Amino acid sequence: MALRSDAISNVALKDGRQVTIRPLVENDRTALADFGLSLPKDDLLYLEEDFTNPEIIARLVNASYAENWRQIVAVADDGSIVAYTSARRVPGWSNHVAELRLIVKPGWRRSGLGTYMAQAIVDTARDLGAQKVTVAMLAALKAGQAIFSRLGFAVEGQLARHAIDRNGELHDVVIMSAFLRV
Repeated sequence: MALRSDAISNVALKDGRQVTIRPLVENDRTALADFGLSLPKDDLLYLEEDFTNPEIIARLVNASYAENWRQIVAVADDGSIVAYTSARRVPGWSNHVAELRLIVKPGWRRSGLGTYMAQAIVDTARDLGAQKVTVAMLAALKAGQAIFSRLGFAVEGQLARHAIDRNGELHDVVIMSAFLRV
């Protein structure tokens, strides 16, 4: 599935549910806030952005106009956001690299949605001009590593006790990457 940064795609998941995968737009502010509030506390501990903070939600929605940042959401039939992903081109000497983020609402995991979202954001990063994409995640997130491995990503390294969650606990981080054909 190739999803260009301005495209909309309707996808049937393994469990038969349907979602629309499309760019985040300004009208998504409430749905994105609801998405953040629906995430389990454990998920919130590990996210770089605080999806429960209205100021962060406003920043994310406003970033839909940024030149080097793209965000994609999966929207269920009821209009709720059930997954979020982003690609942000790195400034400076690594401006050929895009950093990726991906989070799927728990009730939608293991349905194939994470793979669709990962492929969509990799395609979008390519459209941004990225030649390399990276994704950092907690070493314990084996399902996330499997998704990106299937897309051709390889582990570049593991950083010991590199992430600290909102409870002050330290966690190892795995960095995966892939080179894109432009």
